[in-house]
Amino acid sequence: MRKFNYFKISKKKKIRYLEYSQKNSTYIVFLHGFMSNLEGKKPQIFFNFAKRNKLGFLALEYSGHGKSSGKFINGNISKWSNDTKLLIKKIVKKNNIILIGSSMGTWISLNQFKYFKKQIIGFLGIGSAPEFLERLMWNKFKKEEKREIKKNGIIHLKHGDYEYPLTYQLIKDGRKNKVLHKKINKKFNVTMVHGSKDKSVPVSYSKKVLNIFQNSKKKLVVVKNGDHSLSSPRWLRLLKRELKLIIN
Repeated sequence: MRKFNYFKISKKKKIRYLEYSQKNSTYIVFLHGFMSNLEGKKPQIFFNFAKRNKLGFLALEYSGHGKSSGKFINGNISKWSNDTKLLIKKIVKKNNIILIGSSMGTWISLNQFKYFKKQIIGFLGIGSAPEFLERLMWNKFKKEEKREIKKNGIIHLKHGDYEYPLTYQLIKDGRKNKVLHKKINKKFNVTMVHGSKDKSVPVSYSKKVLNIFQNSKKKLVVVKNGDHSLSSPRWLRLLKRELKLIIN
């Protein structure tokens, strides 16, 4: 993996990020998922893609993720969206942006449109999971689970193949960050890629994202037998192919 950098947001807060600097070029901005980091295959693949195609690249670990400072349980959608906004302003500056959102990264991506709408010229979603906290977690809690999280402020939840320390403040913050009712009027390429056997997030969530975009050239790619992460060599090739089509 490439050399990481750190961006100091305050005396106590620093965000780890990966960049490939290109002065007057479009930037690929990769935003990872819930409890993920930049050690996986997707950031590396997209970094190499950007380098080969003479594009800029930025990926970051939100606070409480990976090697960024802070505790995961203190984070939420608002804070992670703000981390992203600050890094884009520092690294990408006024260059055009192609967003890649993986799982929760699509939610964080959608929050960036209020800041960078004019700069965003393409969007690739992978196993997109906007508003998953309420719709896929809270709404499926049993009564005793809801009581536990309200009383203790946290619950350790098994969801799909993962276990999450889920906080009540995170759930409540998610309600302040609703995006699926939004309408974005912009002409550009939007592609959602989703595994047909995704056990964490139904394909319908990628369809919901596409409904947000009114004037875009929209595309849904359902990957036969694909899982949530889509990180096998074959599926990574597919993601690169779809990214190329967005750029062209």
